[in-house]
Amino acid sequence: MERYDVITGNDAAAWGARLSRVEVIAAYPITPQTTIVEKLAEWVDKGEMDARYIAVESEHSAMSATMGASAAGARAFTATASQGFLYMLEMISWAAGARTPIVMAVVNRALGPPWNIWSEHTDALMARDTGWIQFWASNNQEALDSIIQAYRVAEDKRVILPAMVMLEGFVLSHTAMPVKIHDQSKVDQYLPPYNPPHYVLNPKLSEPFAYGNILFPWDYVKVRLAIQKAMENSVDVIKQAAREFQEIFGIWHGDLIKEAYTDDAEVLIFALGTVAEQAEATAELLRKDGYKVGVVKVRVTRPFPKPEIAKLASKVSHVIVIDRDISFGWDGILAGEIKATLHDYKVDTPVTTKIMGIGGDDILPEHIEKAVKEVYNK
Repeated sequence: MERYDVITGNDAAAWGARLSRVEVIAAYPITPQTTIVEKLAEWVDKGEMDARYIAVESEHSAMSATMGASAAGARAFTATASQGFLYMLEMISWAAGARTPIVMAVVNRALGPPWNIWSEHTDALMARDTGWIQFWASNNQEALDSIIQAYRVAEDKRVILPAMVMLEGFVLSHTAMPVKIHDQSKVDQYLPPYNPPHYVLNPKLSEPFAYGNILFPWDYVKVRLAIQKAMENSVDVIKQAAREFQEIFGIWHGDLIKEAYTDDAEVLIFALGTVAEQAEATAELLRKDGYKVGVVKVRVTRPFPKPEIAKLASKVSHVIVIDRDISFGWDGILAGEIKATLHDYKVDTPVTTKIMGIGGDDILPEHIEKAVKEVYNK
């Protein structure tokens, strides 16, 4: 039965996996992700979830186990953060190449050293080129709903790629908000059981086969091209999944992007996750003082919404990108992607990069206000 509850972002992510009827969960703890897999373990132990729970010895093994489960035809889930994400990275790449539509929650946390357990986006953005679809949640409801949507997209026969859903450490993971827990029958209507479009591993098959064998260059390039094609296909699938989610559940998080105050904007702010939500609240205040500021939440970073971003940026006098991440020796990572997009589409709107909130440092309304006023005063 549909109900509301006040829960943390991690519990919301766990609910997303539960409502998606995942069949295999591979778990290894790391702050601030741990309570996701602890909550799932509790439900499995109580018989509230019909799933196999595998407590593995490392994050590398967690991804390996979910890959094996997916290759055998099961809907598989795991979660990680930061250093664990990096330890898993070899198998993250392998999961995409093997075309295993796993969904993983990534609770963004800064990388060490020095040790830091607070939020930063650099961990997940380091893997944007591995072949995973990437969703960014800006609140706890979106964390839950994006897990469900991620399975819908990942398992689509036009896609068959893994997907990760990002939520920021402590900003969302351990912060409680009201969240709608959807009726299971509605989720089942939206997300049917996983039906792999390819052979699955089965010891009873009369003709054995293998995953991930060695390929000569002329065949390898075909495999990589197929991943690129699947990523391109996912654009329409994501949009369709978002529309149908709204029709069934009455909630709109955006598709690849979500716009706020963009109709008459002179300046646009682009950001990910909760940073975009903070920017939206700040833009509302700035508009009362006459600053025509719009906000674009980039909800999906792979596939990157290039046409949508270029079209919006072409209509304003200036773009500000707020990055909670950094590519050392280059720029903010999102800013680099947006600058490249505008170059490709021959959009000459100036772009200002603002790197904020590294290592969980506060991003306050006055920080965003200052960035906007600096642009207006140029």
